[in-house]
Amino acid sequence: MHHLHIPDTQNRQAAYDLLLPQIKSVIEGETDLIANLANIAAILKEALGFFWVGFYIYKENDGELVLGPFQGPLACTRIALDKGVCGAAATRQETLLVPDVEQFPGHIACSSLSKSEVVVPLVSGGVTQLVLDVDSDELNDFSEVDVQYLEQVIDYLKEIHFS
Repeated sequence: MHHLHIPDTQNRQAAYDLLLPQIKSVIEGETDLIANLANIAAILKEALGFFWVGFYIYKENDGELVLGPFQGPLACTRIALDKGVCGAAATRQETLLVPDVEQFPGHIACSSLSKSEVVVPLVSGGVTQLVLDVDSDELNDFSEVDVQYLEQVIDYLKEIHFS
């Protein structure tokens, strides 16, 4: 029987409120996408203590998502567009919040410790360019608060690199 984890949304919201301007100022002056993705992953992981946070970049030639900068344990290197939460978010071009990854059809367990997940795609020119993937080792760890702020992070990236 899993203990049901209730996200502490107020504290997390306060943390995001402090982080977002920091993320914006760090990436605004930098034109290199990989450098910016690396810093964003580090800032989010450091401040919010997520189990895993990182990016998968869509490689058109391969038709797959390929691992980009991340913080956390070893991850799957490639994800097909028809696989897992990342593939589904990329294909549907919408944010997916999954309270229990075991319940998600086609979930890929890169780590058995990952219990809940939120994935935000960056879509530009009708194509998913990359996805931001955040994993928790607790069930039901994400809420609309996370979605709202992580989507803002993706908006910043889109403005700088894909507009």
